[in-house]
Amino acid sequence: MTAPQDVAPHRGLAPSTRTLISLAAGVVVLAGVYFARGLFGPLALAAVVVIIVQPVRGPLERRGWPRWAATTGMIVVAYLILGALAALLAFAGVQFANLVGQYLDDLAKTVNQITSWLESFGVEGQVADAVSSWLDPSTIAGLAATVGGTAMTVLTAFFFVLAYVIFMAADSGRYQDAHARFGVTRPATLARITSYNSGVRRYFVVNATFGAVVAVIDGLALWWMGVPAPAVWAILAFVTNFIPNIGFVLGVVPPTVMALVVGGWPLALGVVAVYCVVNVVLQVLVQPKFVADAVNLSLTLSFFSVVFWTLVIGPLGAILAIPLTLLTRALVIEGDPDAGWLRYLSGDTSGAPPAAGPAPAKADAPDEALVTPTRTVSLEASTGAASDGPDGDEPDRPTT
Repeated sequence: MTAPQDVAPHRGLAPSTRTLISLAAGVVVLAGVYFARGLFGPLALAAVVVIIVQPVRGPLERRGWPRWAATTGMIVVAYLILGALAALLAFAGVQFANLVGQYLDDLAKTVNQITSWLESFGVEGQVADAVSSWLDPSTIAGLAATVGGTAMTVLTAFFFVLAYVIFMAADSGRYQDAHARFGVTRPATLARITSYNSGVRRYFVVNATFGAVVAVIDGLALWWMGVPAPAVWAILAFVTNFIPNIGFVLGVVPPTVMALVVGGWPLALGVVAVYCVVNVVLQVLVQPKFVADAVNLSLTLSFFSVVFWTLVIGPLGAILAIPLTLLTRALVIEGDPDAGWLRYLSGDTSGAPPAAGPAPAKADAPDEALVTPTRTVSLEASTGAASDGPDGDEPDRPTT
C-alpha cells in the first residue's frame, strides 16, 4: 500500500480573490467611463453607426470601386442616417417647446381639476401632492428646458460623431482583412467580433423597422383623434422604440397628457387604448421574437442595462444599452471558457450544454414470491445411469 501523498498547495489566487479583483477593476473602468461620458457616448454612437453601414462596402468593392471610394460611400450613408435623426430630434424639440408655451394655462387648469377630483375620493396628502407635482406647469416648463438643453448637447456631440465616423469608416477597410491575416491564429476572437457586429446590426434594423411602423400608425391615429402635434408624438414613439422594456411608457405619457389637456379624460383614454393595441401587439408580442434572435439577452438584463448605462453615460445610454451590454459580454464573458454558465444566465443559450433527459426507467425485477423454483431432472432419473461427476456437479466428459 502506497503512503498518501500531500496535495500540492494552490499557487494561484483564490476564486473569491479573483472575483473581488475583477469587480474592483470593473468599478475603476466604469468610473473612468462615467467621467469621460462626454467623449465615450459619441464614440460609442459613431461605432454603432459604422457597424450598421458596414455592409455598404462589400457591394461597392465587388462592383470595382476602389477602397477609398467604398469608404466614402459608407461615410455618406452614415451621414444621411445621422442627419435624418438630428433633423427629427430638432423638429420634435422645437415643436414640444412651442406646445408647452401654448397650452401652459390649460395645463394648470387640468392640474387643479385632477387635484380636486382626487380629493373628492378622499385621496389627500402625499398622493395628491405627487400627482400635482408631476403635472405642475413649472415642472413641464422645466422639462421643456431640459429637452432643449439635451437637444443642444446632442447637437454638440453630433459634430464629434461626424469626425469619429470618418476615422472609423476608414479603419474598417483595413479591419476587413483581419480574417485573412489572423483567421488561423485567432479564429475564436474574430468569430466573437463578427457575431457581435451582426447582432448589433440586426438589433437596430429590427428596431428601426418596427419603430417606423409604430410611429406611422400612432401618428395617424393621433391626427384622426385631434391630438395636437401628432408628428412630434410619432417621432417620440420611433425614438423610444430603441429603449427596451420602458420605451413604451416613455412614449405614451406625453401624448396622453396633451390629450387630457385638450380633450379631457375620454380623449386621454382613447390615446392610451390606441397605444396599448398598436404598441403592445407589435412591440411586446411580435418584435421581441426578432430581437431575441439578434441579441440573446434575458428580459431582466435588458431592463437593467437601460437603467445602468443611462446612469453611466446619460440619456444616450438608454439607446445604446443593448449594444454596450453585448460588447461587455463579448469582451468579458464569451472569451472565458469557464464562464459558460454566465452566458446562459445572460440569455445566450448557444454555448450551454444540452439539458440532461429523464433517467431511463429500470426494468421491474421479478417478484421472488411469484417465481417457481425449477427442478433439475437428473440424467440418472431419466436413463437410470449414473451421470454425476466426481464432485457431483456435472457428468464426466469423454476425453478425446
